[in-house]
Amino acid sequence: MPELPEVEVVRRGLASWVVGRTVEDAEVVDPRSVRRHALGPQDFSGQLEGARVLDAVRRGKFLWLILAGPDDTGAPDGTLPHTALMAHLGMSGQLIVEDESQPREKHLKVRLTLSEVPGMPRELRFVDQRIFGGLAVVPLVPTHDGGPGGRGEAPLALVPAEAAHIARDPLDPLFDPEAFHARLRSRRTGIKRALLDQRLVSGIGNIYADEALWGARLHYARPTETLRRAETARLVASIREVMERALEAGGTSFDSLYVNVNGASGYFSRSLDAYGRAGLPCRRCVAEGRVGTIVREPFMNRSSYRCTRCQPVPRNGRW
Repeated sequence: MPELPEVEVVRRGLASWVVGRTVEDAEVVDPRSVRRHALGPQDFSGQLEGARVLDAVRRGKFLWLILAGPDDTGAPDGTLPHTALMAHLGMSGQLIVEDESQPREKHLKVRLTLSEVPGMPRELRFVDQRIFGGLAVVPLVPTHDGGPGGRGEAPLALVPAEAAHIARDPLDPLFDPEAFHARLRSRRTGIKRALLDQRLVSGIGNIYADEALWGARLHYARPTETLRRAETARLVASIREVMERALEAGGTSFDSLYVNVNGASGYFSRSLDAYGRAGLPCRRCVAEGRVGTIVREPFMNRSSYRCTRCQPVPRNGRW
C-alpha cells in the first residue's frame, strides 16, 4: 500500500498537471470506485463537472484536490472552497494523466476530462486493479489546530472531514516531536504498532516503519513506555531521513501497482536496508565489521524485518 513518499510523489504530479484546471466532464466507469460518495455516481459526476482544482494536498497517506465551484473565487475575499475530491489509493489505486488518444487502461474506474492547456494531457484517470481504493467528493472542515490541512502549494486551514482525525506526519512543519514522544510514552504498546497508528503519526506503513526502526536500532516490539527522549529523537530523525530519500527516488515500487501520475515506477526499493532482505547480511553490520543478519518475523498478519544484532530482542524482559 502506498505510504507517505509514494502519495507525496503523486501529489506533486497532480500539482503540476491538474491544479488550476477545470473538470469539464466526469465519467464513472465502475461505480464501485465511488462507493464512498454517499449520494452515488450521478451526484459524484455532477459535483465535479465545472469545478476548478485549486490545490493538491496531502496529509500522511491521505490525498485530496481542493475544489471551487463555477461561482467560487477560492480567494480570501471571496467564497472559500468547501469541497474536495478525496482519493483513497488503497492497495493498487493510481491517478494517471493521459492524453485523450491513449487507449483506456484495463482497470480504468473513473475518467475526468480537464480544461485544455497547450502541451498538457486532458484526462485524469483513476485506475485500480484490486478496487480497494476509491474517490469521493467530500466536505472540508477547519483544522483542529488552525494550521494548514496538509502539504500543498497554497495550503488552507481546511481538511476533509474524513481525514480530520489523522495526525500530522513527520515531514509536516507543524509536527511536534516532543508531543509525539509524550504520546508514545502513554500508549503502552509496541513501537511498530504505534507507528502504524495514523491517529498518532500519519504516513508510515509497514515498509517505512521497518526501515526507520532499522535506522534507529530499535526492535519493533520495544514497549513505547520505555522509550527515552533521546531514542524518540533518533527514531524521528530516522523516519525523516528514510522518507526524504524515498521521495528523491520517486517512492518504492515492487510491481506495477504503484506509479506516479506519468506512469513511472519509483526505485527506492533498491535502497531498502531491512524490508524484503530476509537472510541477507545487515549492511550496517558489514560496514562495522560485525555479523548481523536480516530476519523476517510474523507481525500483525504480515511481517517485520530486523537485524539480529542491531535490533536485538530484550534480555530478561529488560531493554
